[in-house]
Amino acid sequence: MSIRDMIEGKKEWRAHVARVKALPEDYQIVYREIQKYFFKVGPVELTEGTGLLSGIVELFEGGAALGKGVLEVTGSDVAAFCDDLIKDSKTYDDIIQEAIDKEFDKKVKDKKK
Repeated sequence: MSIRDMIEGKKEWRAHVARVKALPEDYQIVYREIQKYFFKVGPVELTEGTGLLSGIVELFEGGAALGKGVLEVTGSDVAAFCDDLIKDSKTYDDIIQEAIDKEFDKKVKDKKK
């Protein structure tokens, strides 16, 4: 990653944060909780730009523009909303589990020989 890429990434992130700060307060609170949840669960796409998070901001901007409350957009179970967004995404937990499974399978095969 070049310095230019890092600077560009920082600019994109600052613009993203500015969009979040422009949302109504209830949307900002739910966005921050979603962000924490995703950082904890670790969908791999989260580290690839701001795509997933930007999509949520776009959804929230649309809901706010229509005068909807944030829970009208996400539903009352925000964790279920998050899980649905990443249900087909690979997480870091998945990657670690796959590595452990491969290592276990290898040891079992070696033991059978």
